[in-house]
Amino acid sequence: MVSTSLTPLPVDVARIRTEIQTLQPQLVEWRRRLHQKPELGFREHITAEFIAQQLQEWGIEYQTGIAKTGIVATINGKKPGPVLAIRADMDALPIQEENEVPYKSQHDGVMHACGHDGHVTIALGTAYYLSQHRDTFRGTVKFIFQPAEEGPGGAKPMIEAGVLKNPDVDAIIGLHLWNNLPLGTVGVRRGALMAAVELFNCTIQGRGGHGAIPQQTIDSIVVAAQIVNALQTIVARNVNPIESAVVTVGKLNAGTAHNVIAAAAKMQGTVRYFNPHFEGFFGERIEQIIRGICQAHGASYELEYYSLYPPVINDERMADLVRSVAENVVESPLGIVPQCQTMGGEDMAFFLQEVPGCYFFLGSANPEKDLAYPHHHPRFNFDETALSMGVELFVRCVEKFCS
Repeated sequence: MVSTSLTPLPVDVARIRTEIQTLQPQLVEWRRRLHQKPELGFREHITAEFIAQQLQEWGIEYQTGIAKTGIVATINGKKPGPVLAIRADMDALPIQEENEVPYKSQHDGVMHACGHDGHVTIALGTAYYLSQHRDTFRGTVKFIFQPAEEGPGGAKPMIEAGVLKNPDVDAIIGLHLWNNLPLGTVGVRRGALMAAVELFNCTIQGRGGHGAIPQQTIDSIVVAAQIVNALQTIVARNVNPIESAVVTVGKLNAGTAHNVIAAAAKMQGTVRYFNPHFEGFFGERIEQIIRGICQAHGASYELEYYSLYPPVINDERMADLVRSVAENVVESPLGIVPQCQTMGGEDMAFFLQEVPGCYFFLGSANPEKDLAYPHHHPRFNFDETALSMGVELFVRCVEKFCS
């Protein structure tokens, strides 16, 4: 990711239309209400009920219960035209909140620590505005309120349920509030924005014994240690240095006592990459390394390897559309971060495999207000000024795409 100062840039309120500025207190109220009632993936019942209540109150057509807790709403413009989808994820994380704020999570051990409460709020604000201004665009805007982005993933089951059909979606956009960028900035780029996410679980089976008599054993810890080191050579020696990829072993468990050689060792890890041509490569190479080292030591292994999300790949024309809109909302060129990337993953990727679209970052950090903790941190919070900025960006994207 491009290194960017977290000093917030001035937000030009004049570029946010008066009606959306007026909506800001309501956006804050919605966001804080959602923040107090966080729910894990596929359990977003309170969240979905709140969304449905708002949509019904505004006279917006919607369907509930898609992929368990998902909601799809449609707003038709003044005349027939293209169909643009706006996606917002709804789920929270299994984290105990440490913020001492009046709107602190009321659900023990669950917290909106990634900004999804803000995503829902921005989508709701956009839906409200467009429902009051149907004469400003042609075609249809379809709002996809998606469960379970944090896992196991709600995008794919929503697609399988037909959310991109009836009417058929021509393009899709979405945003992520982003505390790695300061308030007043937008991170948007063509091509890969976020990485593929692949996971593996491996058990090394050796032969246990006494720590003082190692010749009678097959030390699973020694085998596992060699595997961990060897896995780092995949990126270093099998991937073009111009490419970006990472292999991480995040968990390693083995042993029970000082003087006992462990019979088994268990490890878990993740692989990240941007280029889709790596699909299948890392799983095969990891197994080759594990198999070879185990054979050399007389150990055996069991390996589970699976893909969670593909990389998030933005369509060039849709990325250009979002950038052109952003340049009219934030201070340009300082406010545009064109090479903003992260090895984090997102199941928005599945939508972008189906239709052209653009996923982008909306800077939300403000260290001056102690609002710069990273995502998934128990003190994560963001500057709520970003909410009205998000609505303005979405509305302008609709007006430009559906003109």
